[in-house]
Amino acid sequence: MKFGIFYEHQLPKPWDEGAELKLFQDALTQVELADKLGIDHAWEVEHHFLEEYSHSSAPEVFLAACSQRTKNIRLGHGIVLMPPGYNAPARIAERLATLDLVSNGRVEWGTGESASRAELEGYGVNPVERREMWRETVEQVANMMAMSPYPGFQGKYFSMPTRNVVPKPVQKPHPPIWVACSNRETIHLAAQLGIGALTFAFVDPAEAKHWVDDYYETFKKECVPIGHTVNPNIAMVSSFSCHRDHDEAVRRGMDGFRFFQFALGHHYAWGQHKPGHTDIWKKYVAVRDQIGWDVMGGGAGGIGTPDELRGHLRGFQDAGVDQAVFIQQGGNNKHEDIVEAMELFAKDVMPEFKANEGERLRKKNEELAPYVEAAFKRKTYMKEVTEDEIEPYYAYGFNVAEVDLSTLGPGEKQRAITMRKMREVALKA
Repeated sequence: MKFGIFYEHQLPKPWDEGAELKLFQDALTQVELADKLGIDHAWEVEHHFLEEYSHSSAPEVFLAACSQRTKNIRLGHGIVLMPPGYNAPARIAERLATLDLVSNGRVEWGTGESASRAELEGYGVNPVERREMWRETVEQVANMMAMSPYPGFQGKYFSMPTRNVVPKPVQKPHPPIWVACSNRETIHLAAQLGIGALTFAFVDPAEAKHWVDDYYETFKKECVPIGHTVNPNIAMVSSFSCHRDHDEAVRRGMDGFRFFQFALGHHYAWGQHKPGHTDIWKKYVAVRDQIGWDVMGGGAGGIGTPDELRGHLRGFQDAGVDQAVFIQQGGNNKHEDIVEAMELFAKDVMPEFKANEGERLRKKNEELAPYVEAAFKRKTYMKEVTEDEIEPYYAYGFNVAEVDLSTLGPGEKQRAITMRKMREVALKA
């Protein structure tokens, strides 16, 4: 099994001077350490306006910084918001390819549609249509990275003419695609489209097995790839705090994880929020002793001693989960405690799960190979355009020949004359 770390960049109030700076710098240090420890993935969300819960509105910038501090760790968008109101599709393709280039081919392309009122209404995205927007843009962004030129598109949610979207990514035809999942319906969709499932439901290993079995059964029978390659993988997000003393692990990690879930509920389920004024941490502190853990949603199996984490992760491994992703930065969890927990985990727990990972992947790929071949036979590819079919466009200055030189000043007149000569030469080339 592989392992990842996950960042929302949570920052409970009160916000002291320099708190955001420390938050981001600590996270960069943690990713750098994770790379040295042999952790496989670093995942970074994209959220907007979700005060305290997530201050990660520009993940491509953070991941680019990570790329220059690390050598091996995979850099995952967990996720890119795909509705065009958030990100123009061509800009997503350009940013992904650029990040893949500066990281030497280490990008994982996580996708999502968004669900919070703060974000959807803040960017003018129709919540009713967000799933259809996601599906349209994911397919077209994959085409943009894989095709030269991109033939152009007239869709329901965005349109653009024929353009060659550059640069192209290191990973051909494009980085592995994932989708954020919080229920079995989305797991099923991920399998149908041949993309990885990045799950945020905090299910126990027994429930995880149902999700995994459903995913791979669907992949084998129904997959029609949305991209130009498939990524059959399931990653399960888990709590995380590791210490040799159980009570100390709980003291260091449980409160942050419970705030993570409380703030999530505030922004997505039950909260009433006044931008710039609501204090979610204060609300949490006022009720945390009154809320039962079952009400908060469980998911605390990743908090404990090395032996306890080992048992927790064996359950996921036995269920067929491909990657466990740890939420180690939540609430007011301390940077020093996070670093210590990561080091202990890498020393005492991770080696057992890494030992046979190569052989597991070999067997898995061998088993899935005929199903992957069948899936691509079902795919309908976007039609490529020939050179004769591409309508050329002229630069805005092309009609400079028609400008009345007598109306121009001396400098403008000389530039116009020069442009006319350049155009004459270019047209003969």
